Amino acid sequence: MNSKHIKVLACAAAVCGGVLASNANATPSGKDAGASPQEKPTAEAESAPEGWHYDAGSGLGFGEQSIVTASAGLAFDSKFMSYGLVDNKDPIVTPSASITFFDWVNFEVAALFDVTKYGRKAGYSNRGGKYIELDPGASLSHAFTSEDLEWLPTTVEFSLGYAYEYHPEAMGHRTGDPGEDTQFVSFEVSLPDLWVEPTFQYERDISRDNGTYLNLELGHAFALIDGAREDDDPILSFRPSIGQGLGNTQRVAGYLVKHGTEDEALDHGGLMDTCIKGELTWQISSWLTLSGYVAYYDYLFDRQMRDAARDYEATGRDDTSYHFVGGLALNATF
Repeated sequence: MNSKHIKVLACAAAVCGGVLASNANATPSGKDAGASPQEKPTAEAESAPEGWHYDAGSGLGFGEQSIVTASAGLAFDSKFMSYGLVDNKDPIVTPSASITFFDWVNFEVAALFDVTKYGRKAGYSNRGGKYIELDPGASLSHAFTSEDLEWLPTTVEFSLGYAYEYHPEAMGHRTGDPGEDTQFVSFEVSLPDLWVEPTFQYERDISRDNGTYLNLELGHAFALIDGAREDDDPILSFRPSIGQGLGNTQRVAGYLVKHGTEDEALDHGGLMDTCIKGELTWQISSWLTLSGYVAYYDYLFDRQMRDAARDYEATGRDDTSYHFVGGLALNATF
C-alpha cells in the first residue's frame, strides 16, 4: 500500500504562519531585514513538490497528493495453494495489474495460468497454457499515521475489498461439473511500524459456501542492504513470517471431506493452515522489485482437518498434510 498522505492543508497553514511571524518580527536594519519567506525559502519548501509531477514508482501527483498510480506484476508459484491445500500440484503463472486513485481507491485483476497438462491427469480437461481463474476486484485502502489522526500511536493500514472469482470451462471437475464462480468480501488491517508487523485478514465467501476465513500473520523485514538515503526502501531485505488460518464450518466443509469418505463434508470449523514463510526482496530501482519466497504449509492443530487435508489433492500424488512451496514475482509501479 502506498503510504503517502494528504498534507496540503497542514503545509499551507505552516507557510502562512511563517509569513505572519516573519512580517511581525521584521526590522529595517540589516541587509536581509526586509526579506520574506518567498525570498529565503526553507529547505522543506525547496524540496516539496509543486504542481503536477510524475515519478516512476510513485505515479502522477499534484503537490504532495498522489493522483493515480498503476502497477503490473508477473508471479511464478511452484504449486497453486488455497488455505494450505494444493489446488494444483504443478506450477502456475499469474500476471496481474492494478490502478490506484488518490491513495484510496483500487481496481485490480489477476489471471492464473496453468503451465502443465495437470488437468488431464486429474480428470479435468487439458489446462496447459490456459488460464484457470480470473480474479477482478476493487478495494478501498489507506495508511493512517499520527499526522493524520493525533490519537493513533502507530501507523495503521487497512483495506476493504470485493473480488469476483471466475472459472472458465477448462476448470471442469472430473465429475464433469464446471468450476463454480464465487464472490468474496475481505477486510485487512496491519500495523507495519511495529517490530512484529501484525496483519489480520477477514474473508467471507458470499456466493458459493458462505464460508468465513480468518488469518493472523506476524513477521519482520530485515534490511540486508540499506538504501542510499535514510528514508529509502532497503535495496535487499529478508522477511520471515508465520501465519495461522481459521475457518468456520462452512469454509471447512466447502473444501474438505471426512477422511475415508468420498463426499461427506467435514462439518466443523477450527484452526486450518499454518504457514511459515521466508521472502527475499530486491529493490532493483524506485519502480521495479524482484522477490522470491519459500513457504511451508501444514495443518498442525486439528487432527480431523489434517487427515482430510491428506486426501484433498485431486490426483492422489500427495498423501501428506504439509507442503513446501516456492515462487518468484516481478512487480513494476508506474
